[in-house]
Amino acid sequence: MNIAERLTRNFILLVLAGILGCGAAYAQDDDEDNTKTKQAQAVSKEVYDRIQKAQEQVDAKNYDEALKIIGALRSKDSLTEYERQNVLNYLGFIYYNMDRIADAMKTYEEMLKIPSMEEQIRKQTVFTLAQLNTMEENYARAVQLLDQYFTLESNPAPDPYILYAQNLYQLNRYPDMIKPIEKAMEIARNRDQPVKEDWYVLLNFAYFQQEDYIKVRDIQKILLVNWPKKRYWFSLAGAYTELNEEENLIYAYDAAHTQGLLDRESELVTMAQLYMQAEVPYKAAVLLDAEMKKGTVAKDAKNYRLLSQAWTLAQEDEQSIPALQEAARLGNEGELYVRLANAYLNLDQHDECVGAAREGLKKGDIKSVDNAQITLGMCLYNQRKYQDAITAFREASKTPRSERISRQWISVIEADIAREEQIRLAEAAARKQAEDLAKRRARQDRI
Repeated sequence: MNIAERLTRNFILLVLAGILGCGAAYAQDDDEDNTKTKQAQAVSKEVYDRIQKAQEQVDAKNYDEALKIIGALRSKDSLTEYERQNVLNYLGFIYYNMDRIADAMKTYEEMLKIPSMEEQIRKQTVFTLAQLNTMEENYARAVQLLDQYFTLESNPAPDPYILYAQNLYQLNRYPDMIKPIEKAMEIARNRDQPVKEDWYVLLNFAYFQQEDYIKVRDIQKILLVNWPKKRYWFSLAGAYTELNEEENLIYAYDAAHTQGLLDRESELVTMAQLYMQAEVPYKAAVLLDAEMKKGTVAKDAKNYRLLSQAWTLAQEDEQSIPALQEAARLGNEGELYVRLANAYLNLDQHDECVGAAREGLKKGDIKSVDNAQITLGMCLYNQRKYQDAITAFREASKTPRSERISRQWISVIEADIAREEQIRLAEAAARKQAEDLAKRRARQDRI
């Protein structure tokens, strides 16, 4: 039951209690002392008895029978305005229980036309009509009636203001929602009544529509303190994003993660990406690794790539190898093989490095082919495959930015080749000298 239905039922029952709870409220036909005023504000015994009988039928849920009793009473021309007011009020109540809301509204509209209608009953009827129109999605009419109600009621409770805001919401009058909601909150606080969660949610929506993200941020903090829920963490994170408060955004996600509120792949991957932005890649890697093992995060090329990046940025090359291998295998992209080659290079696994680099160059789709050639050249150099390394560095030098470093590497390799050649020649000369010496000694021994 929404606020409109709840308040409507409560109001009608309150009015009925006033009618049926006063056994002496009806006018005695033979009481000569009754003044005209008292007669105007009382019901006859006949009217009172019929309403009682109708009430009995309503209690038994015999609404059709109750409708007959009150319908017959309504048709009497002898009813005073006060009696008509009460008969119509009860008739509206019966229609309401029969879910004949349109008939109930017509009945209450007829009530409002009674000139001598009591002020208290008038404002309550206006409010009831506002609620019924809200239920029937007649939002513009509900707003009109609530405007009328606020002129009649000098001290409204919070709920009518919230009902007013709800109707404004339905009419897309978002800026106008703010004032009545905040008025309802003010009244509630002054009366030591609780400010309800859904009021803050409604107010948050209104401010969000105005792109007032500072207010949205502040409201989300209140919601999280009093009603901690996952969606409020994400709303707060959204506000931080709009306000470019990146550090607070990470804190919001981290708090939600700490509370175990992140359970979807997209949420967990976002958390990992935020860790990496905050330059704590190790936490990103640990998070992704654990969630991929649990199956919460899919073991696909995209996620393996992210995991490998996290391990690499954390300078955990050995940890990055399995992730890079899977990312390369699943993604079939040359760039991933080049990253794998670099990881192997950092671990001095040169054979694997050469294989991965060549596979990456073969597949293509590489961001920096020159850097891939440099990686290949370095691995080949460490394998002492100098001519292949020079070939790789010459390919890299075709890109202007890599020309200088490639030439330097080629110079180093050529110097190494020259030095090794000198060593080879020296070793060969030494061997020949040793051999010659051995031959001379052998001849001397024969003599």
